[in-house]
Amino acid sequence: MSRVHLTIQIESPFVGAISRPWLRRIVRATIAAVGISSPLELSLVIAGDETVHALNRQYRGVDRTTDVLAFPLAESADGASFASPAGSTRHLGDVVVSFPRAKQQAEEFGHSLEIELALLLAHGVLHLLGYDHEEPEDERRMKAMEAQVIGAMAG
Repeated sequence: MSRVHLTIQIESPFVGAISRPWLRRIVRATIAAVGISSPLELSLVIAGDETVHALNRQYRGVDRTTDVLAFPLAESADGASFASPAGSTRHLGDVVVSFPRAKQQAEEFGHSLEIELALLLAHGVLHLLGYDHEEPEDERRMKAMEAQVIGAMAG
């Protein structure tokens, strides 16, 4: 299993609503599902819609909130990956999850807030690891990985 250094920031309205150890378990389960064993580092922000909206507008040019944003550090502007020295910690980037959006979607989809947060977090981490869902086959593969993480969390 990979050694993961995870920095977690939770905006003040949501601090008591979510457990940091639980967030770490989701990230580790996602990385285990992919099969990575090298050391990794990433940061996670649990934020409100205002923060997510501002980031989405600033970095993606989309003037609305969304459920999860991923900001990978391993890719250059042209999509090429930067090489890391063998054995060094790979810096993946940042995942920002909208807590209010996760809560709303959990209600809409009829499952728990924990499942929705786990899906969003796994989705964001998978993006940092290079997964995408632009093509149907890529989307199926990404959804299968997310389901594997949810299964690992339930078991």
